[in-house]
Amino acid sequence: QVQLVESGGGLVQPGGSLRLSCAASRSIFNSYTMGWYRQVPGKQRELVATIIIGDYTNYADSVKGRFTISRDNAKNTMYLQMNSLKSEDTAVYYCRANRPPSYNFWGQGTQVTVSS
Repeated sequence: QVQLVESGGGLVQPGGSLRLSCAASRSIFNSYTMGWYRQVPGKQRELVATIIIGDYTNYADSVKGRFTISRDNAKNTMYLQMNSLKSEDTAVYYCRANRPPSYNFWGQGTQVTVSS
């Protein structure tokens, strides 16, 4: 099984920045789609950004121009750089590694709170 561990969450003021990291237990970026999702209590988990083989990226409309997804294959780590944070970005952020149909792994989540 692939283990995913997120880090970098915390409390930040509106307009501030955070960088989330997702460390994988082994090298998987050559065959897995990687992504960041977020969830607010009582709501469905939603896509934030994905990065696939070839470094193609996709972003939710709500974060375009503010968030950047990237990865470092040598370190088996994916990142989410979050700038110009807003209160509506407050959520638990989850790392996902996906290879349909049989492989789908999630991290434990890291809390991001944007508040003044």
